[in-house]
Amino acid sequence: MKFNFDKQKLIVISLGGSIFYPNELDVAYLKEFANEIRQYVSEGYRFIIITGGGRLCRVYQEAARTVGKPTDADLDWIGIASTRLNAQLLRSILTDIAHPEVIEDPSHPPAVTKPVVIGSGWIPGRSSDHDSAMLAIHYGGEAVINLSTADFVYTADPKKDPSAKKLFDVTWKEYMGYIPNDWKPGMSAPFDPTAAKHAAEHNLTVCMANGRDLVNLRNLIEGREAQGTMIHS
Repeated sequence: MKFNFDKQKLIVISLGGSIFYPNELDVAYLKEFANEIRQYVSEGYRFIIITGGGRLCRVYQEAARTVGKPTDADLDWIGIASTRLNAQLLRSILTDIAHPEVIEDPSHPPAVTKPVVIGSGWIPGRSSDHDSAMLAIHYGGEAVINLSTADFVYTADPKKDPSAKKLFDVTWKEYMGYIPNDWKPGMSAPFDPTAAKHAAEHNLTVCMANGRDLVNLRNLIEGREAQGTMIHS
């Protein structure tokens, strides 16, 4: 897949929490990722980065289910809190070039002067993917780079269905035929259904890629052929 980010040099990233917290916090990855962001900022790029909850979210949600009987809203608030902790960590790493506050409410984002903006989850009923789409629309981005631990979007979960096929280039209509229609806390859809509907309504393109592969991310940002799945109108 290819996308031209040079027109605005505005990169919107939905950064899955499992990328830097797979089993334990991966400080080495965070350092490498931060160095990449700093390099691109020095070249005139701007970034909006929205963090997911990852394993931190899943551990706490599972504890709540084991000990009590949480509602879906309860579980979503746990997820939101985990995204905010991850966002604060990333903002503190990039404190000299990042907006001084994590954007928690994408419906009223502030004017910013720093080249990096960090956002988190907002309200129940959606993942941080939806917030990345909202912020991309507000700040004038044409695409969201959605980084997870998967190389591609598949027709089904390849861990459960060995016949699942890789998708390279699909429309929003096609994509939404492969995922559940409604959001559930902790669901593992590559780009959650609420976010997908919002992105489709606003003609956003989403580039899905493996966030652990920073060389591939570099190729994508710089307009070269990159491994992943592109979803568009």
